[in-house]
This record gives sequence, C-alpha cells and structure tokens, in this order.
Amino acid sequence: MSGITEVIAGGGIVVSPSIIAADLSTAGQLVSRMDPDIISLIHLDVMDGHFVPNLTFGPGYIQNLSAHTQIPLDAHLMIEPPENSISSYLELDVWGVTIHYEATRFPARLLTKIRDAGKHAGLAVNPATPIESIFDLIFYADKVLIMSVDPGFYGQSFMKESLKRIEKLAAFAVKEGHKDLLIQIDGGINKDNIKDAVSSGARLIVTGGAVFKEGNINDNVAALRAAAIKAKP
Repeated sequence: MSGITEVIAGGGIVVSPSIIAADLSTAGQLVSRMDPDIISLIHLDVMDGHFVPNLTFGPGYIQNLSAHTQIPLDAHLMIEPPENSISSYLELDVWGVTIHYEATRFPARLLTKIRDAGKHAGLAVNPATPIESIFDLIFYADKVLIMSVDPGFYGQSFMKESLKRIEKLAAFAVKEGHKDLLIQIDGGINKDNIKDAVSSGARLIVTGGAVFKEGNINDNVAALRAAAIKAKP
C-alpha cells in the first residue's frame, strides 16, 4: 500500500475523492470499497450553513466513517468561526484539518494548534480573496487549499483564474524557502483540466463529480491520477 506520506515524500500527485459528491447515506460502503493502492486521501467537506449556505456533517459522522477505511481522511472545515469547534476535529483520527482564511481572525493561532495536535495544517482561500493576502501565513501551514469554485456549492464549473493563483503561490513559497508547502486545489476538477492544475503547481487534487458520477470509483481515480502524473512539472 502506498500511503499519503510515501506519495508526498516521493514527490507524487494525490487525487483525493470528495465524498460530498457521493450519496452520504452510503458513504461507509463507498469508502470501504476504495483501493488504498490507488486512493491515498479522502476529502471531507464540513459545511455549517453559516460560512457557507449548505449543511453536511460534523465530527460524529467523520468518526463513524473512519471505521470503514484505513485511507487517511482530510477534513476541510467550511465553518465560521472554526475556533469554536476545532478541538472536536483535532480529536479525530484524521490526517489533516483545513480552516478558511476568511472564517477566522486568528489563522496563525489555529494553524499552530492543528500542527500541535499532530495533524497537517491547511489554510484554504476563496476565489475572491487575493492570494497575496495569505503570503505571510504560509510558514504556519503545511498545505494551502486554493478554491477553484466558490465554497459550499457542489457542481460549479472550474474557475481557470485559479491556475494563476497557484503559480503565484508556488513561486512565492519557493522564493521564501518553504519548498515543502503542499498546494491543494478543490472545485470543478475533471479529466479536461487536471493537467493544467498540476502543471501550475498543485500536488493535492480534490475532485468529486469526476470520481462519483459514472463508472468505478477506483478506476476513475486511477485515470485522473495517470493524467495528473503525466502533467507533473
């Protein structure tokens, strides 16, 4: 089994299925059928009905889901303010926890708290937020999640402007010596644009509809991953 730590250490590309695109009532069965040799990370969108209009699930659901798979889980908190409930997520057996830059006045403090809990600390940024706004925070983060759609609305089209944002962030991270920063992208990723995302500098690719809509989940992820690896800069 090639876990996410090994994939990242080897400079590989991770295609992470977002279960928000699946039938959440059967998610336990779905993740139990995911092949860990193909899928290294599962993406979980936590929506609170406040920071974003929709509601999904909370820490109890994630805890139950984790019993159905050995694949690491990545919790993306679309909640405001995250400091009110983040401790509940840090108690879970998850690989990473991501907060939104726009959702808190204390991003550096929260990212440090996530790291101190032994999780990968992620900072997400919305399309309307200038990418330069988070430059001073990247040393507190293990990964930055660039949203390529507005958060909270499943099924939107990919915003190609996000590619320039990835390039700017990647260049800044290299310039400042944060070569280990992982760039993640989420929103509208499919077989037609995954190569562009990877070529721009993204290494963690979140995708929903392209994985769950048609065909076999493992086969779909394998095909996306093959396309992504070919495009690796």
